[in-house]
Amino acid sequence: MTSFEFNEKYKDYLEEGYYGLAIDLPSVTKFLDGIFSLVLIHLPGFKYSQIKLKFNYSRVYTTIQYHTMTYWIETEINRLVEEFDKQNEN
Repeated sequence: MTSFEFNEKYKDYLEEGYYGLAIDLPSVTKFLDGIFSLVLIHLPGFKYSQIKLKFNYSRVYTTIQYHTMTYWIETEINRLVEEFDKQNEN
């Protein structure tokens, strides 16, 4: 799944005026698709606005009230990006 497809799938949860997911790595979209479908979209009032890399670290902007969950999501995205970078160094 591409980031475009992800944003299309979850457009009902994307805050108006924002671009949503801007990391186009299959491992990241697969991870986020799982966490969105199993947990996040079931939280009352859940919305997301941006999921991006800033200075090579992920930033996740949502309405999630649980900062520990946001930290965990960002940490896992960072791990997946680092893994992708290592596989594609050459």
